[in-house]
Amino acid sequence: MVSPIRRKDTDGGFVTGNDTAVAETRAEVARLHDELVRAGLVVWTGGNVSGRVPGTDRFVIKPSGVSYDDLRPEHLVLCDLDGRPVPGAPGSERAPSSDTAAHAYVYRNMPDVGGVAHTHSTYAVAWAARGEEIPCAITAMADEFGGPVPVGPLAVIGDDSIGQGIVETLRGHRSRAVLMRGHGPFTIGVSARDAVKAAVMVEDVARSVHAAKQMGPVQPLPAELIDRLYDRYQKVYGQADDERR
Repeated sequence: MVSPIRRKDTDGGFVTGNDTAVAETRAEVARLHDELVRAGLVVWTGGNVSGRVPGTDRFVIKPSGVSYDDLRPEHLVLCDLDGRPVPGAPGSERAPSSDTAAHAYVYRNMPDVGGVAHTHSTYAVAWAARGEEIPCAITAMADEFGGPVPVGPLAVIGDDSIGQGIVETLRGHRSRAVLMRGHGPFTIGVSARDAVKAAVMVEDVARSVHAAKQMGPVQPLPAELIDRLYDRYQKVYGQADDERR
């Protein structure tokens, strides 16, 4: 059912409902773009983060080609789940990210996803360029991703192809990251913050496992150990109010 995020006013224009939820999501997603820069995961204007607006069928996403230094909450584009900017909302005069269709497809088909991130981080992109999954060879990977980080298909930017590849690869998979072949990492999460955390962690493990491969064959962890580590990390690590609990 379509959430009542917009209603017609008496003058024939439109006003935005759920103002607080939209404003909070804008502020959080804008701040998280700073985290991509701080973690060294993006260059120039590449990469993007989106966040689902709680209680609605809308999400906010970075506008296309806007510098991270210049990005403000009001610049983010509010979109429906078909990836169309909501007319009259702040930022609607800007073109949304070229990856908007992919984000929208994920939100339509994975209702538990609250955030999506895409970066051009060096080591994760290198694995994607090779079309090679990152083997689960270190405990940090078992904790965070519950196994290897899989590779998705080569897909065209601008339509549903990338989104379809993300959903088909990650549906039923414990990993919150996928390496889209020849493109780079996309990550999902229960929130935009969770998706950005996954983006930071996938680059970290991509770098560590790459370094290990330079020294010799990499030995994946036993499946039983991966299961135990993942279960512990998801249920015990951190605080009781962590968003993934």
